[in-house]
Amino acid sequence: MLSNLWSLGGVVLIVVATLGIGLWGSRSARTTDFSAARKPVREERNAAAISGEYLSAASFLGVAGLVLKDGVDALWYPIGFAAGYLALMLFVVAPMRRSGAYTMPDFVEARLNSLNLRSLSTVIVVVIGWLYLVPQLQAAGMTLAAIVGFEYHAGVLVVALIVHVSVVSDALRAVTLVQAFQYWVKLFAITLPAFALLMVFLVGGQQQALDEPRTPFFQQDTAVRVETDVVLQVSEPVWLTATEDAGQPGAMYLQPGEHPVRAGSELRFPAGAAVPVVTGAAPDNANWVRPQQDGLTGLLETYSVLIATFLGTMGLPHVLARFYANPSGAGARRTALYVLGLLGAFYLFPTIFGLLSRLYVPQLLVTGRTDAAVLLLPHAMLGNWVGGALAAITAAGAFAAFLSTSSGLVMSLAGVLSARDVLWGRTMRFRSAAVLSCAVPVVLALAVDDHDLARSVGLAFAMAASTFCPVLVLGIWWRGLTAAGAACGMVTGGSLVLISASASHLAGHTGWWAQLASQPALFTVPLAFAVTYLVSLATRARVPGGVARLMLRLHAPDRLGLVDSKPNSEPVPKHGRHER
Repeated sequence: MLSNLWSLGGVVLIVVATLGIGLWGSRSARTTDFSAARKPVREERNAAAISGEYLSAASFLGVAGLVLKDGVDALWYPIGFAAGYLALMLFVVAPMRRSGAYTMPDFVEARLNSLNLRSLSTVIVVVIGWLYLVPQLQAAGMTLAAIVGFEYHAGVLVVALIVHVSVVSDALRAVTLVQAFQYWVKLFAITLPAFALLMVFLVGGQQQALDEPRTPFFQQDTAVRVETDVVLQVSEPVWLTATEDAGQPGAMYLQPGEHPVRAGSELRFPAGAAVPVVTGAAPDNANWVRPQQDGLTGLLETYSVLIATFLGTMGLPHVLARFYANPSGAGARRTALYVLGLLGAFYLFPTIFGLLSRLYVPQLLVTGRTDAAVLLLPHAMLGNWVGGALAAITAAGAFAAFLSTSSGLVMSLAGVLSARDVLWGRTMRFRSAAVLSCAVPVVLALAVDDHDLARSVGLAFAMAASTFCPVLVLGIWWRGLTAAGAACGMVTGGSLVLISASASHLAGHTGWWAQLASQPALFTVPLAFAVTYLVSLATRARVPGGVARLMLRLHAPDRLGLVDSKPNSEPVPKHGRHER
């Protein structure tokens, strides 16, 4: 109970600090629009702001949960999340900054002279934003349920209300200051507990436990309550005591194999008992520390994760706009380089939490709630006030993670919706658009109670990689791109991602094809590129006029002065009539 109070105090503190800093900084901020900043933002500060907005619940909670569950195979997620900025730095940010277009709808309109394509890209921006917001709200509900005892649904609604209030008030007008502050909060909240808990682990002499190839075991008598129906995979025989809700009350002896457990069951394991794991998790430490135990299917899934995260970053709606605060294309590249360093430093520490959780909170492998590892590990290792203080720090960092990302996404989506990009001929007020931006993800988060946060965010990355990545890369580096090719490529890639995700959900992740469908970027991204290229070749007569001048502006060195260095410069002039 004391640990819960400490954690609740950390959450309240981070909310008050965020709103307070935002309101204090907003006194000198005229607008929330990145493109209308009064002066360019320094590369270092902009990099911290980008990192603060980018490090979502999937980074703070989900990576550690996947390491706990899947072992070394999960390390490809943080690698891909960080490496996406390498692709941005090499291919996109400098030409995009020189174009004068600071959103995808602006870029496709300027590059391809098509209002219809702008409307299509705006719809895709909204879909990606909603897909990205759902796991943030899921993490919020799970966090408040873990530290306060709220029901999951109540936690989602409470955090959605906080996000909405922060967006519609003046608290986020000084958005760069707020996001940079939240990056340093997250870094502190993950590094200090990780160092402290690692020292306890090393001094405690528990290193040998993780080196044993056997199944992880309970160090003490442990009661585990199962909140949803699960199928447990047992690799070593285990005795336990179950309640009536489990279907077989009293003492139970589980033989190796798979055993279904109903929601509401309470299972009591004695000290030294082997830990059964939910189906899909690494059943023993030997498989947990070795990569690619799933053979060819696991290898293809890994490649799919890397493609989605490496190429999907450039299509996230809240990422590209931040680079427009740089004074030049070269400055945008330097910012991306700094972001790589900041993200690389952060992602070292969720791995430590996942490693230690395998030993100290193995009950999460029974319930499948592995995303709660970062929140529960400090108190499990240190059942005193020090553990409570560390738990409060991690709770504050987790709240900062989904608060910053959710707020940034809602701001971006509200700006798109209120600009009449979606609702033609009708002006929507920003606050009304913010309600719509928040409401749809809330409904989805309440309907889909799934806590593999990193994998849920991976769907948004796959959507971005399959829609906007081909248009950005070909639009910047190939003169032959046409509006028809871009539209067909975006529709093909986006439709395949949604179909694959739906099929995987209905199949329940059973079978090799369902496993690959849950991470579809391996085939959706190449198909989107191929369709975009082939349709553009077939419609080469419709290449926009003046493309040579536009390509010169995208790639000319900044020192030639072809682009206004002010961050409120106009987009590239259009040539010819808009295509309808």
